[in-house]
Amino acid sequence: MKKIITFGEILMRISPIGNKKMIQSNTLEYYFGGTEVNVAISLAQLGNDVKHVSVVSEDFIGHTAKSFLNQYGVDTSLVTNSGYPLGLYFLETGAVMRPSTISYNRSNSSFSMMDPNLINWNAALDVCDWFHWTGITPALSKQAYQSLKVALQTAKNKNIMVSADPTYRKDLWKYGAKPQEVLNELIELSDIFIGGPNEINELLNTNFKNNTTGFIEGSKHLLHTFPNLKKIFDKTRISTNANWHKIKSRMWDGANFFETEQLEITHIIDRIGTGDAYAAGLIHGLLHFNDKKALKFANAACALKHTIEGDANLVLEKEIELVMNGSLTGRINR
Repeated sequence: MKKIITFGEILMRISPIGNKKMIQSNTLEYYFGGTEVNVAISLAQLGNDVKHVSVVSEDFIGHTAKSFLNQYGVDTSLVTNSGYPLGLYFLETGAVMRPSTISYNRSNSSFSMMDPNLINWNAALDVCDWFHWTGITPALSKQAYQSLKVALQTAKNKNIMVSADPTYRKDLWKYGAKPQEVLNELIELSDIFIGGPNEINELLNTNFKNNTTGFIEGSKHLLHTFPNLKKIFDKTRISTNANWHKIKSRMWDGANFFETEQLEITHIIDRIGTGDAYAAGLIHGLLHFNDKKALKFANAACALKHTIEGDANLVLEKEIELVMNGSLTGRINR
């Protein structure tokens, strides 16, 4: 079993059942998730030893959040409590031409208000194979950014592989930091980059096109800017409507370009967390397979998440490998 650490906010997702809008429903359902949490749960389902580091509220909601992660095999011994509330987000699930809509309530949450000195990263990262972070965490607060920076510096000193998913969302950056400067600083401490031309353009003020040539040229530019990076992986998506998407994946290893076949999802059950499923599938693949198989595994994991309700991908390795190897009919297994 590979030992993996994820670090980020645990959120409660609240939404009307099915495709109803909030205004027409007085019955709500909830799940727990969050970008890094979703990665952690998926990796645990794939058989890895995963610890999630976070801060939750000191109440029954925080206790339930930790129990939720525990039931899916994620170690929460490094999840602490505080007097601030757990972060929330509200989701209205779209259909056909009506997109899904999200509203966040995470200002002054238990995670964003964390003490940056709370975590002993030297101890937390002892005997660790992989550390994963996303751009959500440094966007939330100065404290979260400071803690993440120490984590990455510690991981570098311990020669731990680090994957970076920059996930730039401008509306989250409210504490005065310059997102490009912060993210570039953290990417300098990372090894694997998850993103493509869109993310590279946002980080480096470039204008690479979102096609194969743009991906390769953008990847070369990124590796030149950040010599510490080893490989770049990207997922592309074509949306016919809210329920019908096509995805495929590509990579650049510094010398070679690889691309998967396209997978078509004609009836999406839940769009949330599909990028996190991709990241988890990629990390698992890179820890256990060669690069080409890891890329195909990540693409299949992402596709399958569209069929799973909730934020996290709950499929097993063998289920992903079936799709990866062309089993796409959905016939009943007996």
